[in-house]
Amino acid sequence: MYQVIARKYRPQTFSELISQEHVKTTLENAIRQNRIAHGYIFSGQRGTGKTTVARILARCLNCEQGPTINPCGKCASCLEIAGGSAVDVIEIDAASNRGINEMRELRENVRYRPARDRYKVFIVDEAHQITNEAFNALLKTLEEPPEWVVFILCTTESHKIPATIVSRCQQFSFRSVDFAELVGRMEWIVKQEGIEADAETLSVLAQAGEGSVRDSLSALDQAIACCGNRLVASEVRTLLGMFSLDSLGEVASALAASETRRMFEVVAELESNGRSLQHFARELARYFRNLLVVRIARGETRLVAASAAEQQRLAAVASQFSEEDLTRYLQLTLDLFRDLQSSLQPRLHLEIGLLRLVYAGRLQPIEEALAGIGGSRLPSLGPPKTLPSASTTPGAFPAKSGQPSSSNPPAPREAAARPNGPHGSSGPEGIEDLEGLRDTEGREGLRDAAGREGLEGNSTRSRIHAALIEAKLTHVADAVEHSELTESASELIFTTPKMYQLYVKQAEFGATVQRVLGRPVKIAIKIGAGAADGVESGAVEVETKEASREPGASTQPSAVPAPRGDEVTTRALAHPEVRRFQEIFPDSQVRKVRNLRE
Repeated sequence: MYQVIARKYRPQTFSELISQEHVKTTLENAIRQNRIAHGYIFSGQRGTGKTTVARILARCLNCEQGPTINPCGKCASCLEIAGGSAVDVIEIDAASNRGINEMRELRENVRYRPARDRYKVFIVDEAHQITNEAFNALLKTLEEPPEWVVFILCTTESHKIPATIVSRCQQFSFRSVDFAELVGRMEWIVKQEGIEADAETLSVLAQAGEGSVRDSLSALDQAIACCGNRLVASEVRTLLGMFSLDSLGEVASALAASETRRMFEVVAELESNGRSLQHFARELARYFRNLLVVRIARGETRLVAASAAEQQRLAAVASQFSEEDLTRYLQLTLDLFRDLQSSLQPRLHLEIGLLRLVYAGRLQPIEEALAGIGGSRLPSLGPPKTLPSASTTPGAFPAKSGQPSSSNPPAPREAAARPNGPHGSSGPEGIEDLEGLRDTEGREGLRDAAGREGLEGNSTRSRIHAALIEAKLTHVADAVEHSELTESASELIFTTPKMYQLYVKQAEFGATVQRVLGRPVKIAIKIGAGAADGVESGAVEVETKEASREPGASTQPSAVPAPRGDEVTTRALAHPEVRRFQEIFPDSQVRKVRNLRE
């Protein structure tokens, strides 16, 4: 009768065991030193060797030449344990023997000595399925069993084992098998079976197992039954329902070219071939994860379950995107896979999900957009994607980049141009001059040209303003800057906008005024329009229709009729910052200009 590969090549000694070096070393030392515990818990994912190690430990303890770390494999005990028919090695399936009655029966069986062997070994598979009552019935026996009893509990969900049980046993956590070791194991098996399989095919089989030896060997058995003695990677992928790097690379290629049509073609091909759309979304998320890891690692890495040739292909694709792009794509594909789990229209969900990937690649980061509004230079509206390795033209802002260019750092919004800059300049040179007008606290000494001209025309107000700046009362200085001063012999009348009235009522303000004038003076505060007539007097509400830009979009702002014909609207729409915003977002419309004084 045919025996499947997973059972035929199951390790019979510790030397044949792959991976799990921490478990093997500990158990071997315990056997050598005769420090054998009465209870063990083997936990880990499926197919990593928990039951296999339990049987190997039973053979080592009951071999006629033992206890030994190298059982002979020829005595009756070794042969019966390997065949699963040993009298003194009892394997219990806890999934079907999980109740208190079965545990009571096991407790009664523990009282009797082994019929032939040295130890009576109880191997309990899927131990987490045992009920709490059954575990409680086993507590005393597990804490102080007879000297001839060894319990081995195997589970894939160790967190479900009660703490009272865990405290009475030694716990070993089995790790998923390393990709390279799993490929090497299957390469040895196919040679023993006389099967032809290249490295790519073995890599596909190892990926199907996801770190489980049994799953990978089961896939190998299935591939041999389908393809015969010669295994081809493409046929194995089709058999296992997996997707090649070429098919997944179609999505990456469409993203790099920002083509939405190809996304629809990918979905149509999947649908026509009867492929699982949910499985495709899952594999696509794993694909973007591998691209991100390869992009960060910048070379071959063990963090990606792929052969060296496949990792080189992944690195070539990953070089077309930045780390930020790949992170965004990974998150979107994970959300897409989650949505497909409960979708009644999976094709529609997959299509809209792939379109979102394309649109996400076209979006400009909000930091760059804001920096372009307040910066000293306008951003270039070139292609939406700039590869990480591409150089940025000096003086131009990149349309897409992982981080702002070091040669053109974004300027603060406070440094934006004003209607009448110093020396009559309102362009970039005027902005650079304004950037130099900052005090020791890093704040601008003068906010706009209108306030500055008012200060120059009134020596008393300018001296008070300078004294407030020197005293680091910048907020009060701003209030004086935006106020009108009427001076008489014994009284100073400040006409201040409502938004600044709290600042000029502070005690420090009166003390500074008297110190500047050198004599007592009466200070009167009136709420009025103030002195500044900049854009601060109105609020512009702008609605942007879209935040993304298509390649080749026009750099000129669209003609927008002014909502009002008054002076405030005209002055607000002519302001450089408003115009710069309209240049960056050509489809934006000014719907309303509101005067803050009203």
